[in-house]
Amino acid sequence: MKELVETIARALVDSPDGVVVTEEQNSKGVLVTLKVAPQDIGKVIGKQGRVANAIRSVVKAAGIRKNIHVMVDIE
Repeated sequence: MKELVETIARALVDSPDGVVVTEEQNSKGVLVTLKVAPQDIGKVIGKQGRVANAIRSVVKAAGIRKNIHVMVDIE
């Protein structure tokens, strides 16, 4: 899941080198944390959070195919 989030985020931002994605396993499933450069945070979140929700939906659908509960946190 980490690679999927990283690929999507790098395509959206102006400085792809500033994208940092971490993945950790917990009791509820997998938590994927996305960090981007401060000037790119608006591009990742989008108007009214639409881009962020779209990223979460795509990752959740990919997780369902693998029977994994995935949560995406954007910092």
